[in-house]
Amino acid sequence: MTWTGFLSQFLEIVIAAALAPLLSGWVNQWRAWLQNRSAPSLLQPYRMLHKLFNKDSVLANNASPLFRTAPYLVFGCMLLACAIIPTLSTDLPLAPAADAIALVGLFALARVFISLAAMDIGTAFGSMGARREMLIGFLAEPALLMVLFSASLISQSTSLPTIVETLAQREFTIYPALALAGVAFTMVSLAENARVPVDNPATHLELTMIHEALILEYSGRHLALIEWAVSLKLFAYSCIGLALFFPWGVARAQAPVEMLLALPVLMGKLALGGFLLALLETLNAKMRIFRVPEYLGTAFLLSVIGLLVHLLLAH
Repeated sequence: MTWTGFLSQFLEIVIAAALAPLLSGWVNQWRAWLQNRSAPSLLQPYRMLHKLFNKDSVLANNASPLFRTAPYLVFGCMLLACAIIPTLSTDLPLAPAADAIALVGLFALARVFISLAAMDIGTAFGSMGARREMLIGFLAEPALLMVLFSASLISQSTSLPTIVETLAQREFTIYPALALAGVAFTMVSLAENARVPVDNPATHLELTMIHEALILEYSGRHLALIEWAVSLKLFAYSCIGLALFFPWGVARAQAPVEMLLALPVLMGKLALGGFLLALLETLNAKMRIFRVPEYLGTAFLLSVIGLLVHLLLAH
């Protein structure tokens, strides 16, 4: 391990923590503009976090230690997930210890803890949101794994830096498997980040909310950590999509000069992705909760077809 590896790892963690709220603010701005509404400030997520961190946390009388520690665990899982995704450089010291399967495991671990915390208080909304969240996770995680496996078959490795290096250094080639995997990944990322058409992050309707039902009992610094973790999850999924389908611009190992150029390239790709996400949410309507299994089942089917297409074309 060289000093450039530790520097790139440190920068990835700092940039993820700093840029994640900015990405959320960018998406919210474009969503408001596309809907012909007055847009909030680009820095509104930072102001919200500052306000929540300066407020006292109110806890229910029957809240267990799990309820108090879950926000820290969820935030830690999301930050660690961002650390193992190559956004600036492929020279990451954490890469040998955490591959694509471990990445999905981190998302699953965070989901389990936030769902247990939601049920811990014993409210109807918390239990309802936890059941819906676990249902979505049960259907979305296999589809995400199949998407990652489609890319890993091309590079013969489940390590994300190896996948990025393989796809970025090769001559430009159209992979039908990655085209199908890209559609499946888009569907999964919308569901996992509680976006339209699966969930609407701007609503508090009792019969439709999923993510908001999980965090109704949180306040103060606990709510701030969860909201920050939500932004980190959106940032992580955006970076996974960029790493798998648009890997160009990521610096190679031991190339500090390329790392300086990778940051503006990353911000440009995230800005374009945030605009497309807002456009996608504006053009779609929220579906009924009972249609979500069909939606995620379609994503899993597309990812499996992509995997089979690659195997057929390889032979």
